[in-house]
Amino acid sequence: MLETHYLVIGSGIAGLTFSVKIAETFPDRNVVIITKDSEDESNTKYAQGGMAVVLNKEEDSFKKHIEDTLIAGDGLCKQEVVKLVVKEGPKRLKELIEWGANFDDDGSGNLDLGKEGGHSEYRIVHHKDLTGAEIERTLIKRVHQLPNITLLPHHFALDLVTNHHVKAENTNELTCYGAYVFNQKTGEIFTIKANATLLASGGIGCVYGHTTNPVIATGDGIAMAYRAKARIKDMEFVQFHPTALYQEKGESAFLISEAVRGFGAYLRNGKGYRFMPDYDERAELASRDIVSQSIDAELKKSGDNHVYLDCTHLDVEGFKKHFPTIYNKCLSLHINIEKDWIPVVPASHYLCGGIKVNKKGKTTINNLFACGECSRTGLHGANRLASNSLLEALVYAHNIYKHHTKKAYPTHQIKIPAWNDEGTVIPEEHVLIKHNLKSLQALMRNYVGIVRSNKRLKRAIKHLDVIYNEVEDLYRESKITPSLCELRNMVNVAHLIITQSLERKENKGGYFNKDNVKK
Repeated sequence: MLETHYLVIGSGIAGLTFSVKIAETFPDRNVVIITKDSEDESNTKYAQGGMAVVLNKEEDSFKKHIEDTLIAGDGLCKQEVVKLVVKEGPKRLKELIEWGANFDDDGSGNLDLGKEGGHSEYRIVHHKDLTGAEIERTLIKRVHQLPNITLLPHHFALDLVTNHHVKAENTNELTCYGAYVFNQKTGEIFTIKANATLLASGGIGCVYGHTTNPVIATGDGIAMAYRAKARIKDMEFVQFHPTALYQEKGESAFLISEAVRGFGAYLRNGKGYRFMPDYDERAELASRDIVSQSIDAELKKSGDNHVYLDCTHLDVEGFKKHFPTIYNKCLSLHINIEKDWIPVVPASHYLCGGIKVNKKGKTTINNLFACGECSRTGLHGANRLASNSLLEALVYAHNIYKHHTKKAYPTHQIKIPAWNDEGTVIPEEHVLIKHNLKSLQALMRNYVGIVRSNKRLKRAIKHLDVIYNEVEDLYRESKITPSLCELRNMVNVAHLIITQSLERKENKGGYFNKDNVKK
C-alpha cells in the first residue's frame, strides 16, 4: 500500500494545476498523480481553440462574457458560478503565463484574441491550434520540478475506497480513503491510501465511438464516483462538436476547431448551399447545440453522411498561421483548403454534466473532490460555451487548492483490505469485450445522439441491460484488464446518460428530445 496526502487521478489541466499549487505551498506534503496512459495524454492535450478570458476591457467586459455563457447554458447555469469563473479568468491566465505557457500575440505585444461561436467579442487566448498541448507541456514541466510530486503513468484507477470496503472509525458518513490502482506494466493491483482524493479524469467521448476525444476518454472517474454513491447530475447534456473531420475509415475524429468558423468559414450542404443562416441569425457563429442540430437536420433531409466547411474564400496565409495543424491534417488527406471544402460531421465532444460539486470542488462524498470535465460545477448549464472548459478547470483547481490551504485532511487510522481477485482467470474471449464495446457505441449513436425520443431511449435501456449483464459476468470471472474496466465504466456512463435523458421533460441547450416539443 502506498500512502500520500493527496491522490490525483488524471494528468490534464485540472489535476496538474491543483498538484503544482498544493505541492509548492506545502513542500512537506506528498502528491501522487496517477494516469492510465502516458503522462501527457489527456483531453487537455487535444484542446485546439483556446481559453476564453476577458482582457480587452475597452470592447469586452465580464458582463458580456457572463451573458454569453448564460445564453449558451439556456437558463440552467448557476449564475454565481458563472460570475466566479469569468471574473477569475485573467488571474488564472496570468499564472499560466508566469509558469511559462506561450500564447499567440498580435505583433504589438498584446495577446491575439480569437472569436468563436456563441461569443459576442474577441476573447479567446490561444497558441496556434495547439492551445491545450502548450498548457499541458507547461504544467508537466512544472510538475517534474517539484520533488514532492510523484507522477505514475500507465496506472489505472479501478475503484474508490470508501466505507463499503472498510470499517471506518467514528463516522457513518460516506468517506473516500483513496483508490485501488492497477499497474499496467507489472499487472500488480495495489491500494493508494490518501487523506484527500481528486478526480480529474476527463470526459466520456468514447462512449459514442465517433468522438473528438482521445481513446482514453471513457468516463472512468464518473463511473467510479457513481459506484461509490456520489451524486451525478446533468448527464443528458452531451455536447456534440459540429465540425469533426469526416473520414470513411476509422472512428476517431479529428477536430476542426470552432475558431475556423470564427475566422470566417461557411457551412454548406452537399448541394453547395450555405444553410446556417436559415437556422439562426448568427449563422456559423451560433452556439454548438444549434449548429450540431442544424447539421443533423440537413443530413436527415439529404441522406448524406456529412456536410462541408468552406474555407476557400479565406486568407490562406492567415489560415496557415492560425491553424497549422488543421491545414496540414487536411493536406495529408489531399484536402487543399484553398480550393477544396472540408467534409465535416458532428461528433461527441464534451460532457456538461458529471460529478456534482460545490464551489470548493467538494463532491457528496467526504474527502473526495472533482475538477475538470468529469465534474458538474453548474458553469455550463445545458450547453458549454466554446473555450470555457480550460478556464473552468483552472479556476476550480485553484478553488480546491485554496480550500486545502485552509483545511488539513488528517490521515485515517483504518485498515484497507487488499484487492480480491480470487477465482478469476485471464480472459481468453477478448472478442466479447470488443463486440460489446462496438454494440454499446452503436447503441449510443443511434438511440442517444443529437436528436432523441422517448421510444429510442426506452429501447436503449433494454439493449443496455443485455450488455451490462454480459460485461458484469465477464468482470466477475476475469482478471483485470484495462479494456474490460473501461468497457464497464462506459456501460455505467451510458446508463446515467440514458436514464437522466428520460427524466428531462424539457428541451434545453444541447438536449433535444422530439417528444418534448409542444405541438
